[in-house]
Amino acid sequence: MRMEVIDKKKQISNIKRGLYWRLFRVVNPWTIFAFLCAILIATPLISIFYYLMGGPSDTWHHLADTVLAEYILNSLILVIGVSVFTFIIGVSTAWLVSTNTFYGRKFFEWALILPLAVPTYIVAIAYAGIFDYTGPLQQLGRWVGLDIGPGFFEIVNIQGVMVIMSFVLYPYVYVLARAWFANQSSSLLEAGRMLGSNPTRTFLTLALPVARPAIVAGLTLVIMEVLNDYGAVKYFGVNTLTTGIFRSWFSLGDISAAIYMCAVLMAVVFLILGLEKWQRGKAKYDENRSGSKPLQRYNPSKGRKILITLWCFIPLLIGFILPVLQLINWWWVSDTSIVDPSFTKLVSNSFVLAAITSVLGVSVALLLIYSIKLYPFWLMRILGKFSTLGYSIPGAVIAVGIMIPLLYFDNALVNYLEAHWGNGMGLILSGTLLGLVFAYIVRFLAVGYYPVEASFRKTSDYFLGASRVLGVPPGKTLRKIYLPLIKTGIFSGALLLFVDVLKELPLTLIMRPFNFNTLATRAFELASDEMVTEAAAPALVIILTGIVPIILLSKLVSRKN
Repeated sequence: MRMEVIDKKKQISNIKRGLYWRLFRVVNPWTIFAFLCAILIATPLISIFYYLMGGPSDTWHHLADTVLAEYILNSLILVIGVSVFTFIIGVSTAWLVSTNTFYGRKFFEWALILPLAVPTYIVAIAYAGIFDYTGPLQQLGRWVGLDIGPGFFEIVNIQGVMVIMSFVLYPYVYVLARAWFANQSSSLLEAGRMLGSNPTRTFLTLALPVARPAIVAGLTLVIMEVLNDYGAVKYFGVNTLTTGIFRSWFSLGDISAAIYMCAVLMAVVFLILGLEKWQRGKAKYDENRSGSKPLQRYNPSKGRKILITLWCFIPLLIGFILPVLQLINWWWVSDTSIVDPSFTKLVSNSFVLAAITSVLGVSVALLLIYSIKLYPFWLMRILGKFSTLGYSIPGAVIAVGIMIPLLYFDNALVNYLEAHWGNGMGLILSGTLLGLVFAYIVRFLAVGYYPVEASFRKTSDYFLGASRVLGVPPGKTLRKIYLPLIKTGIFSGALLLFVDVLKELPLTLIMRPFNFNTLATRAFELASDEMVTEAAAPALVIILTGIVPIILLSKLVSRKN
């Protein structure tokens, strides 16, 4: 009897020891870090959902009865219109560049990505000047004798915003579609040739359906950018859900109305993503690369080559060349000097802020991905996906969702210090650079996450297993083995994150400290005050900085597997 009791105690002890070991495997510094990242990324959604429980204000009821329908309608019109135009431009140019030989093909391979370096609000400002009564287009028309009135070339409307966004954002579709077309097996096109199908029919019936995942991914990014945009729609006077958030927060001073406007915008975002997933269903796409041959390009006639060259030149001309030339002209006639102390401080503010965010963002992404690699169970993978959710949330929503809990924390801290110490202090998080950097990381973590994750996938898990056998701590394994192997992905992610922070406007306008300007906010403020020539210098710096990762991105897409 005594031996049975001892055996049961040993069994219970072994079970407890096993539970403790499993708990240690699940709850450790790496998994806790991943969980905290997911919670911090979810801060905007959690705070918005929490304050929605308080009920709407009278201001929200007024907005819902008067302008909400207009905000939603304009947002949907822009989403649908820009999606259609970017699909046509991006897919057609990607197919032509990948599968045809024509004049300047090598140049257009990378040059068609250049519009990504120019923010949409800067292009909108440039085209408003080009089509203005005193702009070069109407001056040319009057010079040749055309009777042109002030409203002859009217572009400051929703149609103008739609066209401008399309020619700026089409590279999202172009890059992903070209990567798919360029890397696919040539047997697909050979099958079309053997069946007597011409290039157009082969594209419509074979290549286009197979390339659907890449095209839809590009269009999803385009839609997120359209819903996030504030500068272009505000400058052109188009009321959207994003401008409604700013109006509720700043003009009307009603936080509750701003929160409900954020909720409507997020509902639109999730509706679009849900429709895409529902339409996709259970369809799967696979690319058989085993034994794939180099893609044999079509060799059209001389006349067709000229037409293809012109077709590829049009989006580059409209999306990059013309707005940049207009900005250069404005900068040339302005008195702005790049060595001016105020302008130097503006550049310093922007670059330091972007550098800090890129370093912290890539570091967080690196540790998060490595945590999932160490403990690849299902919960960790879900946390990793959830941590990249911020990129699908518009910047204005993130700003409002973060600003509210930061203000609550600062007010509680000030009240506590006044009650117990007799003196207060200034704001610690809200309205400071610390809060702004945190908001940037929430918004752009995915930008640094995916390049690092792609580099990690190219490394072998044997390194990690060997380190465990030898008793090497995970941190030392990361530092000594993995970091040298994934440095290219780390650099790419940091560079892309740097440029995205440099261009971000709506989030910066809400979260920035008082009297603190970046190149993006200063360019928008000057243009809004009708000082477009002075806005050219900061806009050109943003564009020149954005060209660097564009060239890098083109090389990555062109690299052969």
